[in-house]
Amino acid sequence: MGANKTPKPSPTPNPTKKLFIAASWEVAATDCVRPLACREDARRGEKFAASFPQAATHDGEELFCYTRLPMIAGFATAQGTARFRDRFPALAHAGHFRQAQRVPEVRDLWLSSIGLGTYLGETTAEADAAYAESIVAAVNSGVNVLDTAINYRNQRSERNIGAAIKQLVESGSVERDELLVCTKAGFLAFDGETPGDPQSYFISEYINKGVMRPGEIAGGMHCMAATYLENQIERSRKNLGLETIDVFYLHNPETQLSSGVSLAEFRVRLRAAFEALENSVRAGKIRFYGCATWNAFRVPPGQRDYMSLEETLAVAREVGGEQHHCRFIQSPFNLAMAEAFTEQNQSWQGEKLSLLEAAARAGLAVVGSASLYQARLMKDLPSFVAEKLGTGTHAESAIQFARSAPGLAVALIGMGRKTHVAENLAAAKKPITPAGKWLELFQKA
Repeated sequence: MGANKTPKPSPTPNPTKKLFIAASWEVAATDCVRPLACREDARRGEKFAASFPQAATHDGEELFCYTRLPMIAGFATAQGTARFRDRFPALAHAGHFRQAQRVPEVRDLWLSSIGLGTYLGETTAEADAAYAESIVAAVNSGVNVLDTAINYRNQRSERNIGAAIKQLVESGSVERDELLVCTKAGFLAFDGETPGDPQSYFISEYINKGVMRPGEIAGGMHCMAATYLENQIERSRKNLGLETIDVFYLHNPETQLSSGVSLAEFRVRLRAAFEALENSVRAGKIRFYGCATWNAFRVPPGQRDYMSLEETLAVAREVGGEQHHCRFIQSPFNLAMAEAFTEQNQSWQGEKLSLLEAAARAGLAVVGSASLYQARLMKDLPSFVAEKLGTGTHAESAIQFARSAPGLAVALIGMGRKTHVAENLAAAKKPITPAGKWLELFQKA
């Protein structure tokens, strides 16, 4: 099922001999000569164990070449996600698993109505362990959508998901094709810890290595240059331990607009980014891509950080044709931020529509973030919300509201501790609130 086999210990390289390390190979040794672009992997000896060194000679000197340990192969499939669904008949009966029927190539996947998010938390070993335990518990409880970003907790959240998936696969609890694993890039990301001099870190790690140019950074914190995205995809694949990432998002691309990038230049940058992502699809590194946003699709047209869904898809068709792989978007959706349903701020073929309506026409799956609004919706909700939704706790009401929204594929919820899993999945045991009943929440008393 794609599980890694534990390699036999490698002999210690002779420090008096020359070491030859191919640029694309990973190695655990910390004393090896590494190309600059790969040196961070050498410092993370705990993440990559060296396999058998192949002895060779060059100019009479012995060379030690280390081969890459295999990552877990595969991606979410119709057969795999149906297999996952069938292990949870009670949840399936309650409508916890559904398909994005109008989304090409995605429509056959069975996705859990609740996905696990990994945004919040300290950058500590204790938080890492708690996250990994929570992810394992969530998957074993019926969650098959996992969401993260390379900058979340300085890459730790991606690595926690990777550790959890490895454990789940090796234990036989799950197969790779049962999970939809999503990540994002765009914000400049630290590695494990926040450096004492962040500016020097980014200069040495990215600018001096040619990964990005200073002019490509917006607001001092955001980059969507093709070379940067390619670099981040490679890092994310290593962090997650996966050959293929199911969904890769541009992370808050509207940050470029709010930082002063013109609309014309933004379109040029978006096109270059989408070209890079289509290339990554062809290379088997990602399966789908899209935009994970905060303001872009919620705010009124004319606001600086507004993005048109129709124009975004036009760019995707330019680079990928009608069979493009831009099939997911992410936007906040909760009781306090319901603009994706309430605001007709998008246009599709001349008709003004809400984001959820436009996405359905466009063949896009919409993933809702901030379902609990970072815990703000876990208390003090009006009593009529629970009455309409047939729920108990405030948190359950907020989750039920999000997962029952017409047109929303998945509602993401942060689960940094195992105790959160049972609490958050209580709503999944209930049938989806019927559309008519759900709509009553928007009627004036």
